[in-house]
Amino acid sequence: MDKIKTTQVEAATFKKLLEHLQKNSQVQNIDLMDLADFCRNCLSKWYVAEAENLGEKVEYEKARELVYGMPYKTWKKTNQKEQPISRLKEFNKKDAL
Repeated sequence: MDKIKTTQVEAATFKKLLEHLQKNSQVQNIDLMDLADFCRNCLSKWYVAEAENLGEKVEYEKARELVYGMPYKTWKKTNQKEQPISRLKEFNKKDAL
C-alpha cells in the first residue's frame, strides 16, 4: 500500500473509532482509562497536538466536539455517570504511580 492509501485507511479507521465511541456513550472515560490508558479527552488532546505538528491551530474544545460528536458539556450532562468515591480514589492512586 502506498503512503497516500495508508493515510486514507488510517483516517477512515480513526473515523470508525470516533463513531464507535459516540455510539457507545455508556462506556465512561474512566472505563477507557482503566482498561486502555486513554480516553476521549486524550484523543482530543492528540488531535490538537497532531494538527499543531502540521502547522494548524485547532482549539481543544473543537477537538472535543469532534471526538464526542457534540459539545463536551452536553455529552457530560447526558452521558457521564457519577462514579463511586472508592473508584475515583483507586483511579487517582493508580494514576499517581
